[in-house]
Amino acid sequence: MRVIVVKDPKEMGKRAAQLIVEDMKAHATYVLGLATGSTPLPLYNELIRLHKEEGLDFSTVITFNLDEYVGLAPDHPESYHYFMWENLFKHININPKLTHVPEGNIPYQTPEDIKKIQEVCDQYEQMIDDVGGIDYQVLGIGSNGHIGFNEPGSSLGSLTRIKTLSENTRKDNARFFDGNMDLVPQYAITMGIGTILKARKVVLLANGEGKAQAIKDALEGQVTAMCPASALQMHRYATFVIDEAAASKLTLETYEHG
Repeated sequence: MRVIVVKDPKEMGKRAAQLIVEDMKAHATYVLGLATGSTPLPLYNELIRLHKEEGLDFSTVITFNLDEYVGLAPDHPESYHYFMWENLFKHININPKLTHVPEGNIPYQTPEDIKKIQEVCDQYEQMIDDVGGIDYQVLGIGSNGHIGFNEPGSSLGSLTRIKTLSENTRKDNARFFDGNMDLVPQYAITMGIGTILKARKVVLLANGEGKAQAIKDALEGQVTAMCPASALQMHRYATFVIDEAAASKLTLETYEHG
């Protein structure tokens, strides 16, 4: 596992983009796994810059997003469909038919609803397999160590499924809903940890002191379901690109800097 410590989020985005673009240029068709939230925005800004200024081509790139809230329509300002179009897709030459975000706009009340959502999850997992799997998966990390919406206690072999969001995660995300916890969905569809581990390469991004303990637990703690990101210790090609604040609690001296 490789760990790269950089000075700030902007540099984090540039280094992560370098890793992805180098790998991307070696493939005629490329499958990219994407994350949402504020953390990957510097990466997406750099990919947009590379497209506009250096002609980076996304026309044959296939994307799969990690997750989506249950109960939000695709055009809801806080849906991850909307996030991806506003922050990446509409700024590059990607084919909309090659972009995939889990279908979250499904009721979740009756046994029939539950069955429908599980079918959607199974289909999403199958779509990833049908294109040969994900070449590079982008991840953030929650303050409790979650990746995707795989909360602490998630099975390390889990596949795409519906998850109940923890109070901690909902509090973290309330800032996107005007600070109103009542507006934050209680459920989400997410790739499982097992799905993430099947990606050929993974890059996890983190910035800020609020992520420092989660990063320490993921990198220097035991592999445990209580810190889902720690499962990346078992991945052959996992890279953490983190800023100095997020790295502030690490103790080993073998990490790359700059």
